[in-house]
Amino acid sequence: MAPVFPFKTRQVEPVRLDDQPEAFQVYTERQFDKIEALNQLSETQRFEMKVVANILPFRVNRYVINHLIDWNNIPDDPIFRLVFPQKEMLSENDFEQMAAVLRSTSDRSLIVQKANEIRKKLNPHPAGQQTLNVPYENDEPIDGIQHKYRETVLFFPSQGQVCHSFCSFCFRWAQFIGDKNLRFSNKEAYKLHSYLAKHRNISDLLITGGDPMVMKTDHLVTYLDALLKPELDHIQTIRIGTKSLSFWPQRFVSDDDSDDLIELLKRIVQAGKHVAIMAHFNHWREMMTPVVQEAIRRIRKTGAVIRTQSPLLNHINNDPDVWAYMWQEQVRLGLIPYYMFVERDTGARHYFEVPLVRAWEVYRQAIQKVSGLARTVRGPSMSTGPGKVEIQGVSEIAGEKVFVLRFLQGRNPDWIQRPFYAQFDPEATWFEHLKPAFGEEKFFFQDEYEAMCKNKTLLRSY
Repeated sequence: MAPVFPFKTRQVEPVRLDDQPEAFQVYTERQFDKIEALNQLSETQRFEMKVVANILPFRVNRYVINHLIDWNNIPDDPIFRLVFPQKEMLSENDFEQMAAVLRSTSDRSLIVQKANEIRKKLNPHPAGQQTLNVPYENDEPIDGIQHKYRETVLFFPSQGQVCHSFCSFCFRWAQFIGDKNLRFSNKEAYKLHSYLAKHRNISDLLITGGDPMVMKTDHLVTYLDALLKPELDHIQTIRIGTKSLSFWPQRFVSDDDSDDLIELLKRIVQAGKHVAIMAHFNHWREMMTPVVQEAIRRIRKTGAVIRTQSPLLNHINNDPDVWAYMWQEQVRLGLIPYYMFVERDTGARHYFEVPLVRAWEVYRQAIQKVSGLARTVRGPSMSTGPGKVEIQGVSEIAGEKVFVLRFLQGRNPDWIQRPFYAQFDPEATWFEHLKPAFGEEKFFFQDEYEAMCKNKTLLRSY
């Protein structure tokens, strides 16, 4: 039996697959006035949204507006909070500074100047993304590639540096604000293929962004077909990180080249590669339209696997029943629950974050409500500088209350699966807030990680 939820669950208008294919139409902060649904909000509310949208990137499309948001439940609807900016996403001081500028001028240069001042305080690239994860060739950084873990390379194609809609919590928000110094991207496929060919310890390629699925299929072909060559036979798994199943499932169903995309996925699978669509579902509502379920069916028919992940987000999914029902639906649809993340220390974190102990409680209570097939999900996991740290629980050892932690992934593979302990802190929301337990001065990996940070050549040993 589906759990009872503490918010309205009115069925939003369904998508009819026999209708004329829906045209993709997007709105940014400059088109707020063209979104008719926002007319029900007060002028003050709309202005507040514009203030935030001039600092944190905003983009939404008509499918999300018409089919995913319950406009009778504003502002509490979870999808509304997922895509539309809220005043509380900024500190009171930052909000007032930006509001004052917008009230006093329409000069874009002055507006952008103030926005950039505030953005610098929001930790635009957490966990050493620009400084520690970038590989080098001939002492030159390779644009658009991150190689944090031995077996896995992340690639940011330049044609995929946007999304069909933006999530208000996104930890890669700095990709979307127009500052080239804060953007990862690479439009030269041969650099990617050359790097992969030289490093046979790499087994997994994760194509990410932005969202690679905003690209036309012929661009994806350029990047993916070369992976079938003998010199790249060590690349066993191709992951594609995407929110398109939530925000524009038509990409796999009715876009002009959706059939070509399905054929591409099928061809790669039949060539012996494992293809994993890393789908971002933050709420079960995103899986309820007929078109997303048709997209899932078509992808699975290719032999590709769909794995799901999401951060735990206050105001959106901070409820074990929401997670349990979402995981149950994912298993029913043939998806594999993969990760529950902790909201990263960037952007509007103070609006979305919850204490680590709360994250663990939500995970524990949700996992108890599902069968073993849904217990594939790992978490709550923090994507920190040293690696992915999982909160395994809270315990009392030798009279001390502690967090029990372990690495699910690490810069040094030897760190993985080694349990370690932190002092219990009911207010902590991120790993850096924690201190070692039992009187230890440092965590077991800390000296090695600090040496890595000081001597970046250690990170080029791949």
